[in-house]
Amino acid sequence: MRALFIPLAILLATAGCVEKIAESRVRGALIRAGLSERNSDCMAHRMVERLTIGQLRKLEVLQGQKRSIAEYVYAVERLSDAQLIGVTTSSAALCATGLVR
Repeated sequence: MRALFIPLAILLATAGCVEKIAESRVRGALIRAGLSERNSDCMAHRMVERLTIGQLRKLEVLQGQKRSIAEYVYAVERLSDAQLIGVTTSSAALCATGLVR
């Protein structure tokens, strides 16, 4: 039983670190895409929990000029990924209204 517990504990600790790294990278990508730091913080957490690594990488192409949240969502819609659009739109709406922090 103990032999199973140690690898499981290591796996869970590693998963937590990977999620934190992914969240930090997504936050940075959102800021580079022109979103405010406050909205980027809020949206990154939700997006990392709900999207795949491949979907998150698609967002990296959206770096550029300062954008409003609405402009960012419009740019994401052009990526033609329904789940990516849904998660981004809901995250943007909840974060912009302050319902989620």
